[in-house]
Amino acid sequence: MTADNGIEEAAVADGIEATDTTEVPAPVEDARIERALEAILMVADEPMSIVTLATAVGAPVKRVKAAIAALVADFDGEDGGVRRGFELREVGGGWRVYVREEFDAVVSGYVLQQNPTKLSQAALETLAVIAYKQPISRGAIASIRAVNVDSVVRTLLGRGLITELFTDSETGAINYGTTDLLLSQLGINSVDELPKISPLLADGSEGFDDVR
Repeated sequence: MTADNGIEEAAVADGIEATDTTEVPAPVEDARIERALEAILMVADEPMSIVTLATAVGAPVKRVKAAIAALVADFDGEDGGVRRGFELREVGGGWRVYVREEFDAVVSGYVLQQNPTKLSQAALETLAVIAYKQPISRGAIASIRAVNVDSVVRTLLGRGLITELFTDSETGAINYGTTDLLLSQLGINSVDELPKISPLLADGSEGFDDVR
């Protein structure tokens, strides 16, 4: 049985229908799978499913599950190892690396010191969408702004202005909302105090120039 067939059969056994792909990555040596998964998870912006990870390293789902469990134990410092400042957490059916809760304040302070205080126009627009529409997913934000917002959302997360509220149990999409830091910088106690936008919108009495 080839590695590719192993992934497909394991995925089907896991209750997930395998799909044809035009290009399959070269399988990673068994002894290096943990390190390969670690490298992939370090750059992932969203939680990654076991099947996605298995496809990425060219290994059976069962082997990847065991590797993920080994990484969790490694990061947690089990068996006498060093407990890392980050952890591997399962969220919404996928796996992603997160800063440990006890270091949130340290990391937030560092990020705020390293970044300029002024936000770009794109960041301000994205922040406004989140503030008025929260909770809202990244896909919904992109749909409203009609542009890719991945980097902007990362910037706002790094500044501590927005946070991950929850993960949709059906789609796996992370929903975002604003933080107390944003409220304090705006000088308000609640998002309910944000100015109403309806008075700023055209009422249609003079027509809409952008209507085709």
